[in-house]
Amino acid sequence: MPTNSAVINNLVGSVITTANTHPRASEIIFVLDGELDVGFITTANKLISKSIKKGDIFVFPEGLVHYQKKNGVKPASVIAGFNSQFPGTQSIATTLFTSTPLVPDHVLTKGYQIGTKGVKKMRNKLAPKKT
Repeated sequence: MPTNSAVINNLVGSVITTANTHPRASEIIFVLDGELDVGFITTANKLISKSIKKGDIFVFPEGLVHYQKKNGVKPASVIAGFNSQFPGTQSIATTLFTSTPLVPDHVLTKGYQIGTKGVKKMRNKLAPKKT
């Protein structure tokens, strides 16, 4: 039984993969075309970042918060591989501000040093779009 998974991402326009984590896998990306800024934050709260281009490889360690941002106007394509069939993906902001039930306002206002209006603004921006 395979224990890995992979995906091809075609990044067009102004693309940023917001801060997320994979709790059950490391992620490796190989740039097929274009350029990206990538980075992750260590458990010591240190940002490890790099600009990568066609032919480059970058690894996001398991469980660490990371991001990808496409550079320039040219589309970018990457192959992303995981060392698990079920890596899981957790978007940090979406998880904190749109969970069910909601994280209490006082927890977010104190933890992020923002007012209740700031919490409501984040919830409105991150809420799933109604169709």
